[in-house]
Amino acid sequence: MGCDRNCGLIAGAVIGAILAVFGGILMPVGDLLIQKTIKKQVVLEEGTIAFKNWVKTGTEVYRQFWIFDVQNPQEVMMNSSNIQVKQRGPYTYRVRFLAKENVTQDPEDNTVSFLQPNGAIFEPSLSVGTEADNFTVLNLAVAYNNTADGVYKVFNGKDNINKVAIIDTYKGKRNLSYWESYCDMINGTDAASFPPFVEKSQVLQFFSSDICRSIYAVFESDVNLKGIPVYRFVLPSKAFASPVQNPDNYCFCTEKIISKNCTSYGVLDISKCKEGRPVYISLPHFLYASPDVSEPIDGLNPNEEEHRTYLDIEPITGFTLQFAKRLQVNLLVKPSKKIQVLKNLKRNYIVPILWLNETGTIGDEKANMFRSQVTGKINLLGLIEMILLSVGVVMFVAFMISYCACRSKTIK
Repeated sequence: MGCDRNCGLIAGAVIGAILAVFGGILMPVGDLLIQKTIKKQVVLEEGTIAFKNWVKTGTEVYRQFWIFDVQNPQEVMMNSSNIQVKQRGPYTYRVRFLAKENVTQDPEDNTVSFLQPNGAIFEPSLSVGTEADNFTVLNLAVAYNNTADGVYKVFNGKDNINKVAIIDTYKGKRNLSYWESYCDMINGTDAASFPPFVEKSQVLQFFSSDICRSIYAVFESDVNLKGIPVYRFVLPSKAFASPVQNPDNYCFCTEKIISKNCTSYGVLDISKCKEGRPVYISLPHFLYASPDVSEPIDGLNPNEEEHRTYLDIEPITGFTLQFAKRLQVNLLVKPSKKIQVLKNLKRNYIVPILWLNETGTIGDEKANMFRSQVTGKINLLGLIEMILLSVGVVMFVAFMISYCACRSKTIK
């Protein structure tokens, strides 16, 4: 009887040990299986999950515009007063609903090239007015439709998954010809996705043709998006700092007068990118801009919640599942003897014209699919690993304690 009990306890301990070892082994093996599956599915080629969603996004993307209406034009022209503005909006358009065109794989260098057609559909139910409102800058669909961005050429990830979606060339070039030194480089992806297995410590680089430069985002927080754990990356204020604050930005300062010898910050002169037109880009309401930029403009109320840019990235696949891209278009207005309305001006203004908020969030159907095909399977595997390990350890310890207790009683 004693032998049978002891043998049963030893057998239970052995089973527990086997379960614990199996659970421990399953962890690295399971991780390898996950990595292998993810690496296969994020490659940009026909038949993968990534390619299907890359060619035509399943996410509804909207661009909202707010127009700055100048309230005191006569005072400004005659007395160089502060400009009083009042924003009107939003005027909302659905964008990015067209599939990529001229998608061409190049097996020699493992890249895929494409053209991104632009389209805009006005959404009256999400707008405060109509396209007929009295703003010369408002008929945005006319300016946006029947145009295209690119040609882009990106790595498809077949030979190196760490390069998937990273831009090789834009319009046939690796540089923009707008800036000096490394500021002119085209870096990273287009922000729709990044190489898989994103770490919080990473600096995510991406290129935006809207602002004529490459930029970057840093990790801010963990976010639960429709049951999917994502990392929120944000554009830091450092990216908009002056060269005095951030020496890495020295090559984005292209002139000395308006920038006050490169000490102003928060605005970017992109006139070289806009055929010489005096266009400046900033965050909405001059968020993160220096006081000298915003001081001549009354009526602005910058706040991070409404005006910063962020990306919510699922870290295992590198897919951007939610984003908000915010930027403001401004014009440099300065005294001019040749222009009647400007001849009495006594100072320069960087005048806000409009700001936009482009947003997209993974739909419920896509989120359900993502949970079932990606995060659900990974969570299930992790749960099985923990159950096997925990049950195995508990069984081993419990049966060994019981065995030792029985042995001590027998000896006595």
